[in-house]
Amino acid sequence: MKLTLSVLKADIGSIGGHIRPSRKLVKAIRKHVKKSEGDLVLDSFISFTGDDIAILLTHFNGINCQAIHELAWESFKLGTEVAKSQGLYGAGQDLLKDAFSGNVRGMGPAVVEMEFEERPSEPFLLFAADKTDPGAYNLPLYLAFADPMNTPGLLLAPSMKQGFTFTIMDVNETEADRVIELRAPQQLYDIAVLLRDPERYVVESVRATASGDIAAVVSTSRLHNIAGKYTGKDDPVMLVRVQQEFPATGEILTPFATGHFVAGGMRGSHNMPLMPVHQNSAISYFDGPPSVSCAAFSVHGGLLTEPADCFASPFWKTVRNTVSLKAMEMRKQGFFGAAMLGMNELEYTGIVERLSELDSQFEVREKPKDTAEAA
Repeated sequence: MKLTLSVLKADIGSIGGHIRPSRKLVKAIRKHVKKSEGDLVLDSFISFTGDDIAILLTHFNGINCQAIHELAWESFKLGTEVAKSQGLYGAGQDLLKDAFSGNVRGMGPAVVEMEFEERPSEPFLLFAADKTDPGAYNLPLYLAFADPMNTPGLLLAPSMKQGFTFTIMDVNETEADRVIELRAPQQLYDIAVLLRDPERYVVESVRATASGDIAAVVSTSRLHNIAGKYTGKDDPVMLVRVQQEFPATGEILTPFATGHFVAGGMRGSHNMPLMPVHQNSAISYFDGPPSVSCAAFSVHGGLLTEPADCFASPFWKTVRNTVSLKAMEMRKQGFFGAAMLGMNELEYTGIVERLSELDSQFEVREKPKDTAEAA
């Protein structure tokens, strides 16, 4: 029987602005989810990154199981009531629909799921990001699954010699999922052409080409596509299986030492470096920096070990210091140039109204007559 990993994530209320959920809120969700263990759910894990709560569930019910999605939806609804009772900021912010309709996709919460035959040893990583969008994972996935400079296993491990197949989604398409499958290394340059634009083209999943086994999945929903206006950044989650026919854990984690610039930060409208943070970390500087946590698990028979906090090692303190310096340098530019996102991302904010008002005040200046012609 195939095991399913489901992660559902939402911002439903935070202390003091966009900082972190309250203990009472997290406890309420954890308690509600625990009631389903041993019946609908095999095991669960609840964590938060910034102001986003992620629910990890293991089960045998497959992807898009209505009961699993409803459990998460009801948990988030219950949590929203707790948030309202405490006066938390943004209570229920990511719940963009009023009633559950069978699946939380398109309703606000981020969702990522994978189904597979469990290996004798099944290690995997859960990444959760706050104050950024799904394109934040483009560069790490490219480096981890396609670049031997980052991943020597692509050269040294016979099980990976056929490479990996990327499914890439055009997230500007709102009527349906518009996707393309490209193989690395055969179509490496084509993959690079798309992934260089992380606000439009986003890695949805990665599979081992030789076996077709799922390796990585990313939540690709864009909140402004659902709401039609800015309601907060998308704050994506990602699951990655590691070892054996997949890159090693260290090969997956290494790209995050780059602190690459991603969309996000204050009002979701800036370019800021992505900071690897501890599990259950708060947000503070300029509504950021955009942050990503990583919990490593082993799962057997659907039961999880305790999580290992991948970014807790002393090494990542140096990375965080570097990212902090990069963030402060970029913030010195304020709103100017590359510090703020382009108009395609800002069109859901109030800046469009200002531009519209200013546009009507422009005047077309007549060209002066040619001097020779006037004579």
